[in-house]
Formats: sequence, structure tokens, C-alpha cells
Amino acid sequence: MVSPVLLWHRRDLRLQDNAALHEAARYSSQVVPVFIFDRQILERADTAPARVAFLLEALERLQEGYRQLGLTLLWQIGDPLVELQHLAATLGAKAVFWNEDVEPFARQRDSRVRAGLAEAGIQCFSGQDMLLHGPGEVLTQAGDPYSVFTPFWRRWRSLPKRDPYPIPKALQPVPSLQAQPLPSLADLGFVCTQAIPAAGEAAAQALLEDFCDGLRILDYERSRNFPAEEGTSRLSPHLRWGTVGIRQVWQATVAVEAEIRSEEAEASLQTWRQELCWREFYKHVLAHWPHVETSSYRKAFDGLEWENRQDRFQAWCEGQTGYPIVDAAMRQLNETGWMHNRCRMIVASFLTKDLLIDWRWGERYFMQKLVDGDLAANNGGWQWSAGVGTDPKPLRIFNPATQAARYDPEGEYIRRYVPELAGLDTPALLLVGDDQKGSWALQERRACGYPDPIVNHKVQQQEFKRRYQAVQGSCSSG
Repeated sequence: MVSPVLLWHRRDLRLQDNAALHEAARYSSQVVPVFIFDRQILERADTAPARVAFLLEALERLQEGYRQLGLTLLWQIGDPLVELQHLAATLGAKAVFWNEDVEPFARQRDSRVRAGLAEAGIQCFSGQDMLLHGPGEVLTQAGDPYSVFTPFWRRWRSLPKRDPYPIPKALQPVPSLQAQPLPSLADLGFVCTQAIPAAGEAAAQALLEDFCDGLRILDYERSRNFPAEEGTSRLSPHLRWGTVGIRQVWQATVAVEAEIRSEEAEASLQTWRQELCWREFYKHVLAHWPHVETSSYRKAFDGLEWENRQDRFQAWCEGQTGYPIVDAAMRQLNETGWMHNRCRMIVASFLTKDLLIDWRWGERYFMQKLVDGDLAANNGGWQWSAGVGTDPKPLRIFNPATQAARYDPEGEYIRRYVPELAGLDTPALLLVGDDQKGSWALQERRACGYPDPIVNHKVQQQEFKRRYQAVQGSCSSG
């Protein structure tokens, strides 16, 4: 008689290229998939309604996919250990499979679940599925983890990449199981006003094909920097929730590589692969140095003096800083749950180095809004922007006016998200207006009801440098 096993879905909401599903099917032909809405996660202050809305749609698509295979996706709300123990006892399951995570909370939860299930006589099997190369697989010759991206990238790209896992065949249903409608967003205690992109495997596959088969990937090195263009893949929420497998994504780049006929196209492909590598690098950093979740990678910079003015932070959150490119980006985030990566760097630099506000404030706000909010990537990006992370050349300060002129030269992006300025000539959009040269632009924007700049960039960058170098000096003298 076949004994069923449980497959605990978390951030792997797909059938294709799923390592845990593959291993569970090798163990038993009766695989019972389950998703558990963990109350500890739902009740976190930084759980974004946009992510929960995306999650629910992804689960609906996954439920449909399992139904087509003749299987039933179960779901519960509660403590994962309690729910898994109950399901295992009810179904007579002797094993639970899942894909591992690198976040500190997930690792602690999984350790507790593993111990609790073992006490109940239930076997646990977990493996690496989220990354092409998990923590411990990309190491220096001395066997140490990398703390700098460039050597990590050189080693990472040299390693062989595994092919995607196929969807298992000949899985058998458990006759007594019946699918239940998933809870609504309101049932889980959330309201989402943002426009959420389509979720699920089919949506992810369509995006991947459009980006790679449509060859937009071959213009990526240029187009990725212009927020008014559709130059990025938009796969980030799908990678965050695992509605597409990372091996499948890599395989798509291999297919593109075979068709490349120019150095420019090759450079664009490698640049996008580097972005995949950045995602993995930050997960490795979080796994090896978990203190970065709440502290600077370079701990001395926890002593950096911030002003943390609540009024300026609120203006930044609302897109009312008087810097059009900053405000356009923040309004895009608030309206859509997503922000262009170039703009993420601009607004993060502005918050930390112009407004002198602790990077953790911005990191938390992003997690409260982003549909693709991921602890490792978000944390790594914010620490990079604040100059407190792994970056060996950390003191970069973005000038909002320069960034706008270079990457939104016609003001298309600004006009899209700051509609009160849409009727102005482009120079009036791009000049900051905090000096005599830009005073006429300031007057034109005032007439549109747009706020004056809340700080002077030149003054603030000097003050940030002073505070930053004071910490650097104390480090060297110590």
C-alpha cells in the first residue's frame, strides 16, 4: 500500500522545476501539496498587502495546476508545525518535503518544525531550490564565503548549472481529499489598493519568453537604466514567490546565448546574468552574516549619526520631496507595488544621503509596499545605497538632477507619475531648482502646486560625508 507524503510549499509556487516536488515524487507516488499561511508572517508590520495579494493569485493558479494532475492542494492558517503534524496524522503521511530558505526567521522555523516532526516519527527532507548555487557552494580557495560581489560573480559563473526538473508523472491522488476555496485577502486581514501584476506559472513563463525570445534581453545593458522604457524582465515578484524556477530562467539565457551575434548583445546578456547573480550574492550574505537583517554589514556604521526627521521621511514616502525623479519613483511604488531598479537606487541614496535618515526606515517602507519585497535583495540594496554594506567603494552619492537628466531625459517617467507637472517643458522637470540656475524651474513648478525641494542637495551631501567620514575615522583609529 502506498503511503502519502506531504509537500510543504512556501516560496516555490510552481510545478515545473521544483526540486522538493521532484524528490517527493521519487519517494512516493502519492504527494499531498500543502500551503500554510503562517500567522507570524501575516502579522508582521512589514508584510505588504501587495505581496499577499500576489501570493493568493499564485496559489489559485497552483491549485488549478494540481487539479489538472488529479491532485489537491490543501491549505491551512496557523503554526506550520501544528498544521503539518495534524495533516500527517490524518493522512498517515510518514514524510514531509520542502525547499529551503536562507532568511533567519525561516531557518529558525524550519529547525523547529524538523525537530517537532522528528519527535512524532515523521521524516523530513529539504534541499536547496531557490538558487542556482546555495550557501556553501560558492567559496574562496580558502573555503570562506565571499563578501565582495565581483570575485563572487567570477566564481559563481564558472560553476556548472543544473538543468530544470521536469513535472513528475504518474502521481496518484489521495481519494479522500477535497479542494477548498482559498481565503480572500480580507479573510487574511489585508486590503490592497495597488495594481498587482498577474501571478502564477503561466504569467511568469510569458514574461520570461517575452524578455528572452523577444530579445529585449539583448538591449538590457542600455534599456535597464531608463525607467520610462520596458527594459527589465519584471520577473522579480515571480522569483520572490517561486512561480518560476531559477534553473528554468538560466536555461532561457543559455538558449539566447546560442543566438548571439554581436559583442553588444553578449554584454547585455552577461549584464542580466549578473543581476541573477546579485540576487544570489545577497542571499549568501544573509545566510553567512545574518546580523545584516537588523544591522549594517560593517557593524561600525551602526554608529552613523542620522537626523531621522519624521516630517522629511513622510514627504519621501508620499512623493512630496520637491525632487521630481524621487517623487515619481515613490509614487510608482505607492501606486503599483513596484519600482524600477535605477529609481530604487536614486530614492535610497536620497533618503540616506540627502535626508540623513536611517536606511532601515526606507528598507522597512519598501517591504511594506513592494510586491517583490525580498529580505535579502531589499536589505542588500539598501545597505549598498547607504554605504554600510559589502560594497568595497561605498561612498557613492546620487545627484537627483543628474540622474533625471541622464535616465529620464525627456521627462516621460516623471510626467507619468507626477501628473501635476505633465504640462511643463522638460527642462522645468529636470532642473532641481534649489539654486539660482534652477530658480525659474522652481517658479514654474510652484505654479502647478508642486512643493519646493525640502533640502539642498549640495549642502546635505557635504553633511553626510562629514558624518560618514567621522565613523570611518573612528574605525581606523580604533
